[in-house]
Amino acid sequence: MRINYAIVFVSDMKRSIAFYRDVIGLPLAFESPHWTEFATEGATLALHIADRPNTDTHAPTDEPAGRCRTGFQVPDIDAFHDRLIALGVRCVQPPTPVFGAKVAQYLDPDNMPFSIGQQR
Repeated sequence: MRINYAIVFVSDMKRSIAFYRDVIGLPLAFESPHWTEFATEGATLALHIADRPNTDTHAPTDEPAGRCRTGFQVPDIDAFHDRLIALGVRCVQPPTPVFGAKVAQYLDPDNMPFSIGQQR
């Protein structure tokens, strides 16, 4: 069994498409006003317009039930981190060694947490 897709609920589709396509670097597979898909290796990341914006600005450790974190694996986390910071992405935790890997935590435009990781 494997994960087939993950859905991120967003308040502004155009802004979120630009973020995940232009900042994170995911290839756009399908786009509509209420549903968008990005093709990744082995799974689909989908954006779905939310009924109301997420206004929770708590740190990722304070996430309420029902929230989700998306994680991406990259070959060079330090270079990717520097790129995200240069593009103004909010960093919650810079690249940190965790269980034989390096992981960093960020917030997307709707304050949804996402992780970037690099295997050692």
